[in-house]
Amino acid sequence: MNKTVLITGGAGFIGSHVVREFVTKYTDYRIVNLDALTYAGNLENLKDIEDRANYTFVKADIRDAALMMDIFRQYRPEGVIHLAAESHVDRSITNPTDFVMTNVIGTVNLLNAAKEVWKGEYVGKRFHHISTDEVYGALGDTGLFTEETRYDPHSPYSASKASSDHFVRAYHDTYGLPAVITNCSNNYGPNHFPEKLIPLCIHNILHNRPLPIYGDGKYTRDWLFVIDHAKAIDLVFHRGKDGDSYNIGGFNEWQNIDLVRELCRQMDEKLGRPVGTSEQLITFVKDRPGHDLRYAIDATKINQELGYRPSVTFEEGLGITIDWFLEHTEWLEHVTSGEYQQYYEKQYE
Repeated sequence: MNKTVLITGGAGFIGSHVVREFVTKYTDYRIVNLDALTYAGNLENLKDIEDRANYTFVKADIRDAALMMDIFRQYRPEGVIHLAAESHVDRSITNPTDFVMTNVIGTVNLLNAAKEVWKGEYVGKRFHHISTDEVYGALGDTGLFTEETRYDPHSPYSASKASSDHFVRAYHDTYGLPAVITNCSNNYGPNHFPEKLIPLCIHNILHNRPLPIYGDGKYTRDWLFVIDHAKAIDLVFHRGKDGDSYNIGGFNEWQNIDLVRELCRQMDEKLGRPVGTSEQLITFVKDRPGHDLRYAIDATKINQELGYRPSVTFEEGLGITIDWFLEHTEWLEHVTSGEYQQYYEKQYE
């Protein structure tokens, strides 16, 4: 193999799409997927490529510094795409320390391992850190997040991701570590763990359960189709400039209530139900603390410098997503058993 790329969190939602993109597109790369297989990590996400000759899975936790060093010494990756993270805001409000340990300490463990194994020989090396638009805080009714927007995190989740971003930049500035950062908007698509809005609503519509919407439903997000995100990560990993950051967005701003109504409309059509059936399930629930009103990404930089453009509109991507979930109900039932049910009952009931 010409290059070894270590992808952390590769059994998760976004990570599995990135692993698939790299395994299938770069057959001369050895792709090492490192994942702890916690509640959101699922090897069923990768059954279609698990037997490929250039794919290796390693079960490991990035919080284990000694183990990360051993894995770097064993596989000696030239590239790292770091997606492993605790990512759900609601969970961070309940257990913020878990987010510090994984998102901050885990990232530093990987940076230390890369620095030690690469030993300053940085030609052909790259550490690509995947982050979020939530580090920027909240927007009003107008404006967009750019790469120059001041960090202003409002939740334990976004604070932990902001901290990890700062450590990546610090290792680049202090040690010369060849690093890039991407900050993405809300992802959606196949394999999405159903604690997030879109897959949660799909699951609940299938079972005629209430669709819980925080507050008045007017929170606005920019939605990014996960397969487009994987392709953008590919662009930045191979062509991004060391020390730079790139915002990745979908150019799809939707208020939550409008998004759910569109989802209900498509679900009714695909399930052969009378129009309006699913919308009757919408239930407004108590807002969560520190809920940011609006996020919106300005993706001009990655568009102009690297040629990135989303491949689908939101309505098209949503239809693809719904079709995938309707065709993979067994996958959905597997991931919504056990611990997920306990979480759901605590959060919404």
